[in-house]
Amino acid sequence: MAVSEEVQLVSFQIIASVGTARSCYIQAIDCAERGDFEGAEKLIKEGEEQFRAGHDAHFGLIQKEAAGESSEFALILMHAEDQLMSAEAFGILARKIVSVYKKMEDCIHA
Repeated sequence: MAVSEEVQLVSFQIIASVGTARSCYIQAIDCAERGDFEGAEKLIKEGEEQFRAGHDAHFGLIQKEAAGESSEFALILMHAEDQLMSAEAFGILARKIVSVYKKMEDCIHA
């Protein structure tokens, strides 16, 4: 059975958005490692915006299902959900790692 065009489009939207978010989070850690905390914060905020876009696209599918529209199983959607969860974890870890680098920097310059 072919996957509907809607599910494909939403899945690719999720994958693209959260993939960008994950990249932003990784770049934020790199900035913090170099002591660029302003750059790290900007990248985390950009990552949060991208993640939110992916999350909102996913939530749209959930709302349709809650309204009684049946959902179809699609491997591409499962992959998109996996990427969504991965990006969420990267965001949590990036915030913590940036915080640790900031504390280390503060200790060095205290």
